[in-house]
Amino acid sequence: MLNALRRFASTIVGKIIGALLLVAMASFGVPAVLSTLNENTVVTVGSETITVQEFQRAYQQRLSQLAQQLGFTPSADQAMQLGVPGAVLRSLAADAAINQTAINMGLGVSQERLGKMLADDPSFASILGKFDPDTFRRVIRENGYTENEYYDLQSRAALRRQLAMGLLGGSPTSQAAIELVHRYQGDKRTVEYFTLDPAKLDPIAPPTDEELAAYLKDHQTQYRTFETRKVSLLQLTPDILAAQKTPTEDEVRAEYERTKDQLIKIETRQIQQVSLPTEAIAKWFEFQRDKGVSFADALAQSGLQAVDIGFLTKAQVTDSKLADAAFGLAKVGDFTVIPGIGSKRVVAVTLIAPGGQVSYEDAKADIAKRMALDAAKAEYADIQDQIEELRAAFKPLKEIADRYKLTPVDVDLTAAGTALSALPALTDEDKTKVAKAVFDAVQGKLSATVSLGANNNVYFELNAIELARDQTLDEVREAVTKAITDERTKAALEAEAKAIVADLDSGTSFGIVANQHDTEATTSAPIGRGGDSATVLTGDVATAIFLGGPNSHGWTVDGNGDYLLYHVKEIVPAEGDPDAQTKTLIEEATRDAIYSELQAAFQTQYPMSSPNQQALALALGLDTTQQ
Repeated sequence: MLNALRRFASTIVGKIIGALLLVAMASFGVPAVLSTLNENTVVTVGSETITVQEFQRAYQQRLSQLAQQLGFTPSADQAMQLGVPGAVLRSLAADAAINQTAINMGLGVSQERLGKMLADDPSFASILGKFDPDTFRRVIRENGYTENEYYDLQSRAALRRQLAMGLLGGSPTSQAAIELVHRYQGDKRTVEYFTLDPAKLDPIAPPTDEELAAYLKDHQTQYRTFETRKVSLLQLTPDILAAQKTPTEDEVRAEYERTKDQLIKIETRQIQQVSLPTEAIAKWFEFQRDKGVSFADALAQSGLQAVDIGFLTKAQVTDSKLADAAFGLAKVGDFTVIPGIGSKRVVAVTLIAPGGQVSYEDAKADIAKRMALDAAKAEYADIQDQIEELRAAFKPLKEIADRYKLTPVDVDLTAAGTALSALPALTDEDKTKVAKAVFDAVQGKLSATVSLGANNNVYFELNAIELARDQTLDEVREAVTKAITDERTKAALEAEAKAIVADLDSGTSFGIVANQHDTEATTSAPIGRGGDSATVLTGDVATAIFLGGPNSHGWTVDGNGDYLLYHVKEIVPAEGDPDAQTKTLIEEATRDAIYSELQAAFQTQYPMSSPNQQALALALGLDTTQQ
């Protein structure tokens, strides 16, 4: 074969083709040709590549996690500032290094084992709790995977778990750590406490005018009005127009007669199911059914739990055997026994909404509403055009509203848009859009129509503008007086609490200190670190209490905002032995720490290459066009 190629290359034709290939390579460039082979790889880790698609999936998952934590989805710039792309790359590289280590150690996952793992995943279960192939395909498709990609992803994840459990499954667990966590979680404390009464403090002197003026000057930013725009609003939707229309009884009845063949209710049933663990229990249920015992009574006697399948039509029940059984029962309370997966099951009906023809009395309200809405939709476009023409002619909004029997709304609107709740048909997003339009408008000029949808418009007139300004002392005297008094009261209470703690430090008993403040100490039930369910000994109060040791004391602010003095009377050690959850917690924490060290070691053996910046930019959706 090679000799034939050499002979061909020595011919005139071969030399011409070779010359053309050299010209092509020179024109397009060798690096450019080779780079296209690598354009889908973000980084390599040893012999494993991390593709643009793999990075994008992990990146989007991390953004979703951050959105749950932050309450909003970070923008691309915010994600860069938070270091998300780098963190995702390092995580993928660590997994890739462990994958190669596992493969080199000869580890593997059989198809049977992988199939069982997927079958046991609740994400792919049907309403009956069993693996459903259609659900599996739908879920992985919604997450952007093909079946082969998902199998490969799970195979590699299983390899890493196998390696981790093989190396770390028998890691020794510190008994001291288990005991410490058990004590931390389970120890309780009994405290005696009382709260300071502000009314028993020396009277707080009212602030003078000079003090009020000085306070207002220092805190003027807290005492400003918001810019307010006085505006008249008119919303136009088919629903608003329909509210003016009332079809006659004869019109509604005629519409019913015309459409009654379509007004059919489908029978709906509340279905419950009980899995039967043994054949003997199945026979017992059959015996109860034959005796005429109701499902509720038979279930109560059995001690089993029923699973509520739902209030469904027959077509909505995906299990045909279950559907036939449930809709074959004669009345509410009946049940039957049918085969299941691995065992038999009871199927029962607890509620039936019959199907059939809808009566005129039941249908007339909906028909009248639908007729009014249809009429409103038919004339909506014409009315909208007429309103636009009248507004262009500078007709007052109230005059326009009167012509179409509509009601305008007058509000004093700030940029926050809260006053727009006067238009009940607006969503929060709509309110933001309308408020922005109002604050972009110029008084005296025709304001633009705010379109909120194909058949949803808001018209407005800007009547007056009150600019934001500093409030005067006369306007906020009461609020400023309260603010100063609250600050002084808080300072006095804190000073009193510190003085009490100083008395306790000097050896005065807690009971005597309480009596000196005309109160009695209350002794609590033993509380844990979460406090109790009341508003006094909250979790924050318990945190302060647990900072000290036996016989400690101090002060804090309770859930009611009162200053609370406390004294630890007794420490109640955690009862019993550490539970399995505590042991598991320590074991997992130990394994995680060792696993992190192993990851670092494996990454030394299989280092990550420098990122392909072009592929990374593509994965992040950044513009790489050269200017």
